[in-house]
Parts: sequence; C-alpha cells; structure tokens
Amino acid sequence: MKPKLWINGRWQSSKGKTFPVNNPATEKVIAHVPSSTHAELLAAVASARAAFNSWRWVPGLEKAVLLHEVARKLREYQKTLAHLMTLEGGKPFCENRDEVEWSASCFDYYAELGRHSRGSSIPPVFEHQVNFTIKEPFGVVGCITPWNYPLLLLAWKAAPALAAGNTLVIKPSSQTPLATLELAKSFSVLPSGVVNIITGEGAELGELLIQHPDVDMVALTGSVQTGIKVGESCARLCKPAHLELGGKDPFIVCSDADIDVAAQAAVWAGCLNAGQVCTSAERFYIFEEIYDAFVKKVVHYAQAIRIGDGMDPTTDMGPMISAAQVDKVDAQVRAAIKQGAELLTGGKRPPHLSRGFYYEPTVLVNVDHSMAIMKEETFGPVLPLMKVSGIAEAIKLANDSIYALGANIYTKNLEWSMLAMDHVRAGTFWINDPLTDNDAAPFGGCRCTGNSRELGEEGLDGFRHTKHVHLDYIMERKSYWYPYWQYNQVKEPTAKASGGSSKSKSRPLSKKKRNVRKKGTL
Repeated sequence: MKPKLWINGRWQSSKGKTFPVNNPATEKVIAHVPSSTHAELLAAVASARAAFNSWRWVPGLEKAVLLHEVARKLREYQKTLAHLMTLEGGKPFCENRDEVEWSASCFDYYAELGRHSRGSSIPPVFEHQVNFTIKEPFGVVGCITPWNYPLLLLAWKAAPALAAGNTLVIKPSSQTPLATLELAKSFSVLPSGVVNIITGEGAELGELLIQHPDVDMVALTGSVQTGIKVGESCARLCKPAHLELGGKDPFIVCSDADIDVAAQAAVWAGCLNAGQVCTSAERFYIFEEIYDAFVKKVVHYAQAIRIGDGMDPTTDMGPMISAAQVDKVDAQVRAAIKQGAELLTGGKRPPHLSRGFYYEPTVLVNVDHSMAIMKEETFGPVLPLMKVSGIAEAIKLANDSIYALGANIYTKNLEWSMLAMDHVRAGTFWINDPLTDNDAAPFGGCRCTGNSRELGEEGLDGFRHTKHVHLDYIMERKSYWYPYWQYNQVKEPTAKASGGSSKSKSRPLSKKKRNVRKKGTL
C-alpha cells in the first residue's frame, strides 16, 4: 500500500518521509504512510479555511443530504474499512464491521439534528423587542483521533462539527491511519476542502496543528497526559479544546444480581477490544454474599475467550495494539501480585501464539485501592475483583478515582440502582447493560476524563458557540441615554423641610429606576 494525503478534495503524494504501520497480530509491516511536511499541514489548513467561508452558509437541508451521503458511502465501503481496521488495529473483523455501521449511524443522526437545531428564542426585557440566540460554527477544527476506535471516535467529532458548519483537518493516530485515509472516499461527496486528512508520527505534527492561527478549535481523544498538553497549548492561545480522555470505570455487582448474566457482562465489558476501550470496566466491586460464586463464573468465562487474529471468524479477542501496551498492562499485573493480589487466570501471552501482541484475559482477586491496578487506567483485558460489604462501600470505592467517565451496576433493586446513579460520579451510568451508547445521548465524563461531551445535542453544541441577538423593531431614542441633565431630575428636599441649605440639588435617575419607567415619562 502507498497511501497518500487527502487535501482540498483530492489525493496528494507527500514530499515527506514515511513511517511503518504494523499488524499487531503478526508484527509485520503492512504499509508505509507519509509523515506530512509542514508545508502540507499549511496546505491542509488553508484548504479548510477557504472551504469554511462557503460551507458555513450551506443550508441545513443541503448539509443533511451530504452527510447522509457520507453515511451511505461508509456502508458501501464497510468491508474494506473493517478489513483495514482489523489489519492495523487488531480488533476482530465483526467488531470493526459494527464500528463502521455505528459511524455511519452517527452521520445520519447529525444530518437530521443539524437542520433541526440552531438556537432559541428568549423573552425580551421590554416591549417591541425580540431576543434570540444563534449557534455558530467555530471555523476550522483540528481533530486528533486515537487508535482504538479510529473511525467511530472520529465520527463522533466529524459528524457534529460538519453539521454545525465547521471544516476539518484530521490527524489520525500513527498506529492506525489506514482506515482513516480510506475514509476520504466517503468524504469525497463533500465540497473540496471541507475535510482534510494528514498523517504523521510523534507529537510534532499535532502540536503544529494546534498552534496554527487558522485552526479555531482542537478536538482530541487520548490519554490524560496528552490531553493536559493539548489543553495547555490551547489555553495559551485562548482556543477551545474539546477533550475526551481516560477512564477507570467501576462495575458493581449486587447480591440480588443474576450471577451468570453479570459475570458474562463483566468479562465482555472488561475484555472487549482486549480491554482497550475508554469505557472498559476496570475495577469490580462484588457484594460479599455472592463473591465466591461470582469469581468462579468470571474465571470460567474469561478462560472460554478465544484469542487470535481478528480476521479469523472464530476469534473473540484479538491482539493489543503494541508491545509497549502489553508491557504496560503486564507491569500493572505483576505489581499487584507483588503487593498481595492473587492471579486466578491469565497474566501472560497465550502459549499457542508465538507472534503478535497478545495477552490473556486476566482475573485478579485480593486487590485493594493501594494498588495501581485499581487506581490507574489499565487499557488491557484485566478484571480485578474486590469484595464489598454492600452498596454504601461500593459507591465509596467507585468514587475513589481521578476519573469519572462511565460506571456500571447489576441489580434488580431499584433503591440500590438509584442510590448508585445519584452518588457515583460518571458521565454515563449503565444499569444492567454495560458499554451501550446512543447517538442521541451525550457521552463524556468529568474530572481527569475531561469536560466535553460527544453525541446528542450536547455533542453538536460542543462544536458551536452561542451568539445573542437583541433586536428592537422600532427605532427610537431611548429615554435613559446621555445627556442626563435634560431629563426629569429628582430634587433634594429644601432647607425648610430638611434644615439644610435652601439651594436645591439634583441627580439623574439610576439606571434601575429609568428602566422601569414607561417611555415618555422622563
């Protein structure tokens, strides 16, 4: 493969160097991708800026038709895109096929929402006046996207940003750029320059994108450390930063839960995409009454997962993205064991796979919050199980985190579920159904997870700023304008009445008093 850059509505060969893209299942190089030069970055931003001047004025109905066409193209190229994502990212093909469909659905959703929502009407403060708001695009948005869901997490930014009237310069992860470049075929239905895609290794290209004066906003999904750097760079330039960062989601299992169902859910929520999901369940709190039985079920289902190449239709869980990611996960597991945790299954490379970045689904018990495995984001297929006395302790431990992205509970008890919903800090709270998203519902978190929202109308507003419009449809001179001296004066009491000087004093009415007077009375 010899990928090219997508700038101003056409493929362009790069004059820069290239970098390799590896298949994490085989560790083989599958493509060499351009490292965009500074000049190519400038061309992409200039193209987006020029396109913005017309794209922002395209009527909502016309935008909707085009965004629906993007969705149609995504479905047309579904197999090709899913194949590329499996090769470069490792997820099973069936999961990547679903990711393409979810991405298309997102474009369909914002196609309609974009022509439905633009602002609101506000009650005026005086007669013959009208007040309303207009939601306007920021301009050029720089999108920096991750490797774990390269198309979906791009769609969650691109679809609302485009519906709002922004144009885009996209920089995908250097580990999974191929499917994003292929996505240009779907974006080709849009006017030239509305979407541009550049690629590069390391942080330099992303920083240049952030620093460019014609980039009006930056949207990132990434680690907390990367988010802090991007946020700091944007703050120095007074640019809005749309940040979706890490997570360490809790998973509470109450004593009344169906143990078999909850155990299967726990293993799926912890091992989906080899645990490389920002909303992966990463710490489990199980009521003591069912703890032993639940642990046995979790070990059973974890050991039943079939590990292998994502192109094999019998595979349940593919490889992790890189050797470095495997090493990070394994280091957390080893540290927990050293501190007293007990390894029940996993914790190593599958013996039948000599190549690839594989790691077995891992179950740990005897864990506590002194261990990094319960505090730091793992991003791997690890389930640390902790016994709790009841709902109060579960809620307390769930909140003992710097993250607040998602949270889960399994229970039939309405009181327990509502107590946890009210008191656990999270952007999404799942009751008896983990990791399910809804295009119409906002996604995001708080604390170190970030403060942005994707999906829903909140996701659209994330790529718009609000303008207040104040209109008076009768043009007349206002009674409270300068000069104050020519209007009615409020006289001070005379000397006879007050015992002071007989010389009168006057002052203009306060603004508050002037505004409540009827017109023509001053």
